Amino acid sequence: MPPSSPAKIGQSDQANHQYDLSDFFTALGNNNLPAVSYLKAAAYQDGHAGYSDPIDEQTFVVNTINQLMKSPYWKNTAVFIAYDDSDGWYDHVMGPIVNQSNTSDDNLTGPGGCGTGTVSTQGRCGYGPRLPLLVVSPYAKSNFVDHSVTDQSSILRFIEDNWSLGRIGGGSTDAIAGPLNSLFDFDERDGNGRTLILDPSSGQPVRSNNR
Repeated sequence: MPPSSPAKIGQSDQANHQYDLSDFFTALGNNNLPAVSYLKAAAYQDGHAGYSDPIDEQTFVVNTINQLMKSPYWKNTAVFIAYDDSDGWYDHVMGPIVNQSNTSDDNLTGPGGCGTGTVSTQGRCGYGPRLPLLVVSPYAKSNFVDHSVTDQSSILRFIEDNWSLGRIGGGSTDAIAGPLNSLFDFDERDGNGRTLILDPSSGQPVRSNNR
């Protein structure tokens, strides 16, 4: 089946949810982005240890956000930069167990020993290692580090809450995910002025507009 036309993204192509990465930038240039997009960098730019150089990852992230900042979408945009667990190599603090499980498939605290509370979904012991989560937006709080407990499905919860979609159900962790609202200041920012264009190779500021 041939791929859908990028011109249909966010317009009439409601059934197809997977596109080539280049189609996102085509849709951005054509001013027909959908309300929500998930981007996954090419393997060499995805920041994974072993086959991705950090500078290549930086290049992808900076180029993507630079283009968004230069677009008419920026005044209403929030970019969430998230990572997978990478086997928890870098963490020294265990996260809280919010999803108990007593199956031997879980080994976070020993086989069959994930928590002692009510078992919600077997085989999903967690939370696991802490993960980086960054927000880039005209409405993001400046110089702010949030210490609230969140997880990757907090991004889904943000989307659900923003469009009043409700929860997925069926044991999905969006139902217990911590909210991300504390990362934003929707009352103080007009959403039109703040940009920070970076050099993709050095990461240094090129131009800013922080009115």
